[in-house]
Amino acid sequence: MMAADEHGKKMTVEVVSASGLLWRGHAESVVATTMDGEVGVLRHHEPMLALLAPGEVRITKLSDDGGGVVKAYAEDGFLSVEKTITRIVALRANLVD
Repeated sequence: MMAADEHGKKMTVEVVSASGLLWRGHAESVVATTMDGEVGVLRHHEPMLALLAPGEVRITKLSDDGGGVVKAYAEDGFLSVEKTITRIVALRANLVD
């Protein structure tokens, strides 16, 4: 698992499906569709756990890591935020172009 730098300036994001790890990297932000609506996560977000609704996950990568946006579709899972790690864990998930 990737760790944050010593000052916690980076947020590590993992997208995991039942078949395994789909994506891991550092990100500026994550936006996911939950049962309560769209949720945005930045580094140093308060710890949280949310049930995913079927929908898009958008990960804005750090410019140091090439920038850009990674998109995934996820359903039947949850979003977990703890310290500098955000995980999207879903029974069904795939990366989309």
